[in-house]
Amino acid sequence: MTAAPSTDAARPYIGGQAVLEGVMMRAPTSFAVAVRRRDGSIVVREREMLARRGGLSRAPFVRGIASLVESLRLGSEALRFSADQMEKDLLADEQRPPITPTAAIMTAASALGLALTVMVTRDDGVPLTPAEPKRSGGPMGFMLLVALVFFIALPQGAAAGVNRLFHLGLDVQVPAFQALTGAFKLTIVVGYLLLIRRIPDIRRVFQYHGAEHKTISTYEARETLTVENARAKTTLHPRCGTTFLVMVALVSILVFTGIGAFLPRIHTGSALLDNVVFFFEKLPFLPVIAGFTFELQRVFARYCTTGPLRALLWPGFLVQKITTIEPDDAQLEIALASLRATLFREQSGRDVPGGEAPVEVTFPSYESIVSAPSLRAA
Repeated sequence: MTAAPSTDAARPYIGGQAVLEGVMMRAPTSFAVAVRRRDGSIVVREREMLARRGGLSRAPFVRGIASLVESLRLGSEALRFSADQMEKDLLADEQRPPITPTAAIMTAASALGLALTVMVTRDDGVPLTPAEPKRSGGPMGFMLLVALVFFIALPQGAAAGVNRLFHLGLDVQVPAFQALTGAFKLTIVVGYLLLIRRIPDIRRVFQYHGAEHKTISTYEARETLTVENARAKTTLHPRCGTTFLVMVALVSILVFTGIGAFLPRIHTGSALLDNVVFFFEKLPFLPVIAGFTFELQRVFARYCTTGPLRALLWPGFLVQKITTIEPDDAQLEIALASLRATLFREQSGRDVPGGEAPVEVTFPSYESIVSAPSLRAA
């Protein structure tokens, strides 16, 4: 499947995500997942994406929220597909997935890791509408709930605990309490990432995350999509979901510090109840923070990649050094295969045989993908 970066100046932006032994890539009209099976073969699943071309979803700030929700939905679908392939390998070897503490951590890490690596890369802000939206609503809702508890409730609870333990006497709405909450938010995120990085399967996901970044950087540099070109690229990328979460944590400190003085004062007589009330007061502002951070990250990614302004990207890059690991050539092949499958529809136009129906093809090797005339003709 010969695919190389188009010379057209108006090329589509590509987003992606690492999954179990694979990589997902998406573009305005296509979505593909490539997964390496245990026998060395590569399974590719590709389908059409329906771009919503107008309306409120394209408005600044709103488009960020729509893109985030869509990324979670697509990421859930890709993660489920990769897990299915892993389960087939286990069944073929007459093995059952062990129920161990590591397996339990893997289950939670998969949901949370998806939120960490979500890609909000659509430059024109047009959210994507998948052909099968109803199938991933459950997992997406679960991931949103986990993210809400882990990134909002837990940091505030930790800040409240320190406030009480050291008798600081901080009101939940004062700037000092918000700064303490933000510090715990970053500490929890970084600590969690460092913990799950030690799990072998998650470490491999982080290697595929690095392969995804290297492949997208090769595409954006308008270089031929080869392992050699991708190998030379960095594993860091300004539009990474990890950077997005770091920026959300920092922006939330500023936002909640600013609005705290304007919200109705909370005096229930109970510190615990004060925190619960303030938690629910903050919920309506979370979409605002996500939308603003989306726009801010787009500006940084466009104008701050070189020169002194690059320092603004350093906090996100530092955390990306945890969630991206240098991949091997076999993992780069998977990322390149996923991108080639995605670009096939983009470069061939909407008139592709099969329409919206997903196509799943198994290739014996990466070389067979490169030489195939198309995904559907393979």
